[in-house]
Amino acid sequence: MSSHNDAAGRLTTHVLDTASGKPAARLKVDLYRIEGDALMPLETTHTNEDGRCERPLLSGETMRSGAYELRFHVGAYFGGEQQVARTPFLDVVPIRFGIDDEKAHYHVPLLVAPFGYSTYRGS
Repeated sequence: MSSHNDAAGRLTTHVLDTASGKPAARLKVDLYRIEGDALMPLETTHTNEDGRCERPLLSGETMRSGAYELRFHVGAYFGGEQQVARTPFLDVVPIRFGIDDEKAHYHVPLLVAPFGYSTYRGS
């Protein structure tokens, strides 16, 4: 029966701090659905100690095809208390992506450092 749950459509993310070589814990993540020119807020959460969210950002009824944007608050994560004194190079990292198959697993990992980032469709 677990294979049915594994096949259920869902959206997940994972953030790795490539500067420290560790998961990015307690990093704020916002999820929006893009409706024309408008961003509709769906979820705000934080990563856990493993750099993952405790549950899928979308699943079941909320897993709908369409355009989405994840916003990763990396400036606050890297800056901490020092952010008051200076402006971070990367503040909020937006990633826009599309969901076509509502029954598929979409995984959007972020590899991030204070001066650069990359992403890809994970598994």
